[in-house]
Amino acid sequence: MLSKSVDDAASGGNPTRSGVGVLDKSVAVLSFLSAEGASSLSGVVEGTGIPRPTAHRLLSALETHHLVARREGRYVLGARLLGWASRVESGAGLVEAARPALEWLVGETGESAQLYVREGENRVCVASRERASGLRDTVPVGAVMPLSVGSAAKVLLAWSPEPAERVGFETERGRGWAESVAERERGVASVSAPVVSGGTLAAVSVSGPVSRLGEKPGERLSELVLRAAREIEGGIAEV
Repeated sequence: MLSKSVDDAASGGNPTRSGVGVLDKSVAVLSFLSAEGASSLSGVVEGTGIPRPTAHRLLSALETHHLVARREGRYVLGARLLGWASRVESGAGLVEAARPALEWLVGETGESAQLYVREGENRVCVASRERASGLRDTVPVGAVMPLSVGSAAKVLLAWSPEPAERVGFETERGRGWAESVAERERGVASVSAPVVSGGTLAAVSVSGPVSRLGEKPGERLSELVLRAAREIEGGIAEV
């Protein structure tokens, strides 16, 4: 496992700092455990780049507040996070509605599937399903990415309620979906479609290696992604 910086671990690869160092490092630890699962102290140190004494103090403090727990000597996310998550009103119905659609999308395409929403000038992965095996594009829930690259970013801008942000995305709006090849990450391609329901705007995506998806992934995957988007919209209406 390659060591990440605190910024990368805390934001899913998009450098973000709040200016409050202990908070940024705590988020980095939680983000790392969310993405990697159970980990030893050494694993957390290697994965976040946080010095060992600092990582140990943070883990102990997070454990005291039940945000981190220990199982068989390894650190995992704590149950208190689950309780807090259940109280998040914004997007809760969206995520619930997306789960079966993402599972279906993975089954139909054999690739990874994600759901993104916009937060300011970034997009956040709020739901994710991975292909069962083999080379995959892993995007953990909570990963923060810029709006400047990627098919999901194009969708969130192309269907923005602000007319000025839609400029330049006439092609995507005309066909109803967006694609990207090696924009967010070298060797990765994706296809995304908008999920629009009332005041909800999200982007459902399929992503995987360019070697499998090709240079024009939309030709094969757009209809499936569009179908998943409609399924999510229908699910939101029923929640």
